[in-house]
Amino acid sequence: MGTQFQLFRKQIMHPLKFRLFMLGNLPSAWLAGIKIEMLTEHQAVISVRYKWFNKNPFRSLYFGIMAIAAEVSTGVLCMGHLYKRQPSVSMLLVKTEAVFHKKATGKILFTCSDGDVVKDAILAAVATNKPTEVKCYSAAVNQDGVLVAELYYEWSFKARM
Repeated sequence: MGTQFQLFRKQIMHPLKFRLFMLGNLPSAWLAGIKIEMLTEHQAVISVRYKWFNKNPFRSLYFGIMAIAAEVSTGVLCMGHLYKRQPSVSMLLVKTEAVFHKKATGKILFTCSDGDVVKDAILAAVATNKPTEVKCYSAAVNQDGVLVAELYYEWSFKARM
């Protein structure tokens, strides 16, 4: 793993530091109880549980909570690859898409395995000094491994020169 990504991982995987980060920057994610289950340069796994705060009238996880968790699964990979990078690179969410297949109940895991694609897009943004975009995929599965939703987040990167 890259040194800067390792430093980012150490910070973000600390339970208290992650909760404080969410409280200050993503209060809805904090209230929802989103957790990082796993983080590498290549993959991020985020979890959220169905509970009173996260529910909809149909007794499943509210789609907005699912969108937050899926965005975090893609965004944390972007943030990790940008951590303390020189020259610095800005990131911006430019598009989202979602397909919902089944009711989401219990513990839902959101997995994004696009770390390498994100890293390549950042390197291209720096090399060309032009904005680059990357579409990241997050698969939401329940405790039985059944796919409940597929969410896509398009991120734009631009080098700050």
